Amino acid sequence: MRKLIFISIMLAVLGASRVQAQRYDRGFDLNSTTFTKKGTWMFGGQVAYSTHKNDSYNFLIIEDINSTGYRFTVSPMFCYMIRDNMGLGMRFGYGRNLLSVDSAGLSFDEININVKDYFSLNHDFSAMAIYRNYIPLGSSKRFALFNEMQLAYSTGQAKLIDGHGTSVVGTYEKSNSLSLGINPGMIAFINDHVAVELNIGMLGLQYNSVDQIHNQVNTGGRETTQINFKVNILSIGFGLAYYL
Repeated sequence: MRKLIFISIMLAVLGASRVQAQRYDRGFDLNSTTFTKKGTWMFGGQVAYSTHKNDSYNFLIIEDINSTGYRFTVSPMFCYMIRDNMGLGMRFGYGRNLLSVDSAGLSFDEININVKDYFSLNHDFSAMAIYRNYIPLGSSKRFALFNEMQLAYSTGQAKLIDGHGTSVVGTYEKSNSLSLGINPGMIAFINDHVAVELNIGMLGLQYNSVDQIHNQVNTGGRETTQINFKVNILSIGFGLAYYL
């Protein structure tokens, strides 16, 4: 992942250094500092899908993992440039995650914990207001850095089933989250209207609330507050955007 980030940065730097040979007109003065004009609309999004399957797999102190699962996310967005190089917009998201564990064991010294017939399915929805500003790299109008501030609200539901021999424990969860984050990134136009983007979560403040119901009888809950002031390489996102 670090190599991928390094390669992306180098491509942007190399592209900016060759601006004389690769200038894009994009409808405005190449000698100005404008990268996106006032009044421009931008539409884009990200889609990701991943699956996994473990067959008697061992990972550190977890042994004999037999599991399957997948993760799907989609995140459309739009943004309107209220000034040159500055825009306001919205981003929406949906995610669905499934995990099925047939068996797994944790062994540490004299501690042995076995998991069998565990199943979880959760999906979440999010909506966020975004503010973007762009910093051009060179005068080509092709490459730029950007910073995206996000104020987001998300809600989700999850169903958990844990089998213990002939008994089954079912848990239903409902979660709500409010967050404020900063996502810097890079953008590169591949023609006058279409661009590819890379962004990464960096700073953020997040509040989470989870309510649980066990077997439709017992209830529980959890509240957490997190403040992050570090680069999160696990939140790297790639996407396409169309400017008009």
